[in-house]
Amino acid sequence: MNKKRVALVIVLVVFIAAAVYGLRYYHHQQNQPLTLYGNVDIRTVNLGFRVGGRLAHLAVDEGDKVHPGQMLATLDDVPYRIALEQAQANVASARAKLDLAQSGYRSEEIAQVRSQLAQQQAAFDYADSFYHRQQGAWAKRAISPNQLEDALASSHQAKANLQAAKDKLQQYQTGNRPQDIAAAQAALAQVQAAMSQSALDLADTRLVTPSAGTILTRAQEPGSMLSAGGTVFVLSLTRPVWIRAYIDESNLSQAVPGTPVTISVDGQPGKQYHGKIGFVSPTAEFTPKSVETPQLRTDLVYRLRIIVNDADDRLRQGMPVTLSLAAEHQPAPVLADGSADGHDNAR
Repeated sequence: MNKKRVALVIVLVVFIAAAVYGLRYYHHQQNQPLTLYGNVDIRTVNLGFRVGGRLAHLAVDEGDKVHPGQMLATLDDVPYRIALEQAQANVASARAKLDLAQSGYRSEEIAQVRSQLAQQQAAFDYADSFYHRQQGAWAKRAISPNQLEDALASSHQAKANLQAAKDKLQQYQTGNRPQDIAAAQAALAQVQAAMSQSALDLADTRLVTPSAGTILTRAQEPGSMLSAGGTVFVLSLTRPVWIRAYIDESNLSQAVPGTPVTISVDGQPGKQYHGKIGFVSPTAEFTPKSVETPQLRTDLVYRLRIIVNDADDRLRQGMPVTLSLAAEHQPAPVLADGSADGHDNAR
């Protein structure tokens, strides 16, 4: 009987020890940082001119570091300067026409039309008087019917010329019609837009960098004839530097945007970079072959984008890196009753 009790106690002690060890091991595993694997993803920009022409000068070469707004290359701008000068002349001509339309006629022109009106008035008075005299002669049968009709026609012609002179004087005194002024304004706006485009084309003969970075590729040489949009340089951006990583579904709940991440590189022992999770893909995909991961490559994973906060030149495009998600940022395990692990509650 005593032997059975001893055996039972031994079994019970072994069971308790195993349970304690298992619980400690479980907590130890839960407190271990989540390790992921990924590759550095640095954005590149293809730089080119918005206009075509002959490449005149290159100011940088492959490997040069550039800053925003720095001039990289220029085109031969002579054709664009000539086009701008022509556009400026067209604007000056259209503006003069508009000023003329808005100002109306000169006083000298109005005076000349008044003189023409006086001449037509005199001509009508004479033709009308002659017609009336001819009517008196016709009443005495001193002239033929044709002579009377000729006098009447001359009177009507003189009256029409007089009315035309009056209308012309009124036109000169009133000035141009609003429609004519609006047409002149539209013509001026059109040539001004053409001048602005010519000025923009001239400015586009200078290629400047939009962001800080390093010249990765120099694709053209001076003297080359370029079409609009052709690549001259490939720029590797200094910022942002991202890391593309993948996480399986079982650990997906730990990948929360904004979570801090520690980054290490095999070629730099002891050097660590810091970043945070910026994006978690909402769709699953198969693990790319370029990613070294302990999981099977046929597993479905979710893509992560890690934003590196303290990147430097030693992080190169495609470089493999190891990511560590700190344990204290991981969610607490949920127990069977739905409550969190009792460690935090005990404290």
